[in-house]
Amino acid sequence: MQSAPRSYDPHPSYRPVDGPVITGWPAAVAELPAGPLVLSVDGPAALDWEALADGLAAAVRSAGRAVELLDMRGHHAPSAAERIVARPVPADDPFFTPLSEARIADLFDSVPRPGRPVDDGIVVAFGPGAALCEPDVLWYADLPKRYAEAAVAQGEPPVGVNLGRPGEAGDLVRLFYTDWPILDRHRDAIAGRVDRWFDMQDAASPTSLAGATLRGTLAHLAQGPVRTRPYFNSTPWGGQWAASELGFTPQAGNTALGYELIAPEAGILVEDESGARAEVPFQLLCVRHPRELLGEEVHRRFGTSFPIRFDYLDTMGGGNLSLHCHPQEQYMREVFGWPYTQHETYYVTASEAGAQVLLGLTEHADLDLMRRQVEDAIANGTPMPVEDHVQTHPATVGRLFMIPAGTPHASGAGNLVLEVSATPYLYSLRFYDWLRRDAAGASRPLPYEHGFANLDTSRRGEDVTKDLIQQPRTLRAGEGWREEVVGALPEMFYAVHRLVVSPDADIADDTAGRFHILNLAAGQGAVIETRDGRTHSLAFAETITVPAAVGPYRVRSVGTEEVHIVKALVVEP
Repeated sequence: MQSAPRSYDPHPSYRPVDGPVITGWPAAVAELPAGPLVLSVDGPAALDWEALADGLAAAVRSAGRAVELLDMRGHHAPSAAERIVARPVPADDPFFTPLSEARIADLFDSVPRPGRPVDDGIVVAFGPGAALCEPDVLWYADLPKRYAEAAVAQGEPPVGVNLGRPGEAGDLVRLFYTDWPILDRHRDAIAGRVDRWFDMQDAASPTSLAGATLRGTLAHLAQGPVRTRPYFNSTPWGGQWAASELGFTPQAGNTALGYELIAPEAGILVEDESGARAEVPFQLLCVRHPRELLGEEVHRRFGTSFPIRFDYLDTMGGGNLSLHCHPQEQYMREVFGWPYTQHETYYVTASEAGAQVLLGLTEHADLDLMRRQVEDAIANGTPMPVEDHVQTHPATVGRLFMIPAGTPHASGAGNLVLEVSATPYLYSLRFYDWLRRDAAGASRPLPYEHGFANLDTSRRGEDVTKDLIQQPRTLRAGEGWREEVVGALPEMFYAVHRLVVSPDADIADDTAGRFHILNLAAGQGAVIETRDGRTHSLAFAETITVPAAVGPYRVRSVGTEEVHIVKALVVEP
């Protein structure tokens, strides 16, 4: 049992259940059944499918078996790239499209049905949609989404990232709103019958889990606390805190966005005793075990969508975030196709002297003037006097700022903000970005028309500090501990609490049928203990999910300091 604090772990991992993690193509090929067969290898468009096909074919030939290759991308319909896109509203919107409702089968006019080869040969159908070929054996080759996003943003590789466009340059809008919804639905639908799951981060020597091992591991993880693999992205406003304090290496000079738990992109590391490791999507936990993970009532409302996210906004040594808001509920459903909207909160974990958070309209904000100044900034590069329209507030460590949809906001320079939010995260309706330009000299997209269409004009003046910057109120307390509500609003389906635990004390909690997310926001460490004897340590800045199935659990402080744990939970199913 842990008694001393530890440092932040960037690679939390869990043992596989009933099987190893194997490495390389030859080991996987050796487990294929004898005799002629059709092997399908499905997966996202962003894979290096040529390298996969070459490596797999070489391993099959080395095993003394003949191989034929069928590239599914060559069978996409000529109109596939366009038919799978949901039409934007309005039709010429350059920023967003609604989420695509297309199926992977819509890529094809006719799905090829390869016949079995002779003797002991193998036909390998590979590429997005290969599972549709009615194979004898089905493999899934995965690549974490951060790779596709980075490839498009950096232009490397320049082609092959988007569905239906294997020879064209990548496009983030298509990736976010077309590819990922289609691919996620397809992956989730076939996960129960995949015979082997591959992690393609090393295309020459991928790691993999047998399908039964994958499913057994997910079933085990759904019953206990679990951390996802964190990482940090760089943006023009990013800071240096995660690099200096947590040891992350900046991709492009800063550690702006810390992905602690953003379910659509999060992964869980599975590592066996040999050190072989594979990353699997966190979303598969929701798909395979929604009641155990989410809880019955939460599952009834949100289906298999994990509805809360935790991430860091690092502007320590960086700049202000853009001034923006998020879509209101009806607009989010009708225009963008998400069934729930992007309510947010900011919890200040660290800040420099004088740091601020921008939140809510000033009492006498003139929105017509604000629009003219936004347009002047875009057209002519004229600085906008933001504080004429939006309030600024001291970024006090431990303070929570509530940001319901439609509220203008930004984290200022010099902050480390823990963003505790609803899971939709692709709809920042920006008004102003401080005239910044990227490395190529381009301005960030500013979809201000969407922003003004969603601006909540009632959140202004004193109502902002009264409603959106709430004073903590004690929910329950005991010797050496208390639980506080630090933020809750009627229109927001989740609440943010804080567990305060003295050194050597512990607090009892209970999921009571709904998952909890915990983040160690202050102090040296904590240990979570469940009724079935599982223990999981938590270091400063780490985030962990406690599935609904856990039920009663305890949180014990570690170290010589008082521990503050930010806790989020769904309160209105």
